[in-house]
This record gives sequence, C-alpha cells and structure tokens, in this order.
Amino acid sequence: MEHRSISIADQIFDQLERDILAGKYARGEVISELGLSKQLGVSRTPIREAIRRLEQEDFLEESGRGAVVVGISREDMEDMYEIREQIEGLAARRAALNVTDEELRAMRDALDLQRFYVEKNGENSSDQIKNQDSEFHRLFYRSSGSKSYYNTLFSLHKRMTKFRKASVSKQSRALQSHQEHEAIFAALEAHDPDAAEKAALAHVHNARARMQSMMED
Repeated sequence: MEHRSISIADQIFDQLERDILAGKYARGEVISELGLSKQLGVSRTPIREAIRRLEQEDFLEESGRGAVVVGISREDMEDMYEIREQIEGLAARRAALNVTDEELRAMRDALDLQRFYVEKNGENSSDQIKNQDSEFHRLFYRSSGSKSYYNTLFSLHKRMTKFRKASVSKQSRALQSHQEHEAIFAALEAHDPDAAEKAALAHVHNARARMQSMMED
C-alpha cells in the first residue's frame, strides 16, 4: 500500500512538473491540495508529497493560501544561459572523448526525427520538435560520462521547456537549432573535443539570442 502511494505521488509530481514548465499554471497561481484531490480523484496524501517535492525543486513555494507557482522569469532564464555558457562546452569536450557508438546511433535517431518534424511544420509539430530537442540534449549530456554535468545541464534544459517550445514554433528558428545540433553531432562523431566545444558554445549563444529576440517580439 505504501509503495502504491509513492507511485501515485511520483505520477502527480511528474504531471505537475510538466504542467508548470509548460506554462499551464501561471506564475503566482495557487495550487491547493483539496483542488487537486478533487480534480485527480486521489487522496490528499500523495498530492501533499508531490507538492513538497516541487517546493524542494523550487517550482512551488509555501504561502498561507497554499502552494504558489514560482515559475521562470526572464532573469532566471538569463542566469541559466550564463551557467550553460560556462559548462556546456566542457561537457562537450568530455562527450567527444567518451561518447559510444550506441549513444551516437541514439542521437542520430533523435536528430532525424527532429528534422522530420521541423519539415512537417504542422499541428503539434512544436511539441514533437521540443521532445526530440530534449532527447538529443539528454543523450549529449549523458555521453559526457559525468553525472554532475548531466544532472546540472539537463535540469537547466528541462526548466526551459516553455521558452524552448515557443522558440521552435517558428520553422526558421527550429531549423537553425537543428543545424546547430548537427554540428555538435558531427564533432562528437569525429571525437574532436575542440570542435565539440566550439559547436556546443555556439548553440548555447544562439539559443540565448533567440530567446532574447522572442521575449522582445
């Protein structure tokens, strides 16, 4: 019974995290245990556990009215890009030296699917493009062979979900991002750490510029 409660809490945590990152809940919005309990048809115990975990991850903060959505501000985004600019190139260097053939094949699949959805450019394509973008970065970071690099970078990348989806909603931006991924992949495939670092840093720099342009539109 205890295992089932934890399992339900995990599912609720994952769903709330996705909804917050996707912008379903606005910054400052209050999430109540009772409201979620009625909405999801579960007891308040797993909901309370999921909310507590989200507070620990800084997605929510406790107030007298309930759990308030913290959200991601423009300043937060700038900070996250600054961090990525400092360490993503280092992760790329390691990945060029440590990446396996299996990881390269998985990255190739993600890039091919990303290209397919970019060219399709139809309804819901931005969701699929975003998903393949996430998968490529997950594999790229993991191939560094460093848990610290992986956990730091993928956590930051995941928190940018709402902005990344908005960025790839324009085909030209999505195509540019895909081309930058291809440059990173080519450097990893060649096991060239200098080229990998250069391509990764160019991608982060351009992604930051696209985000700034999008915020100003």
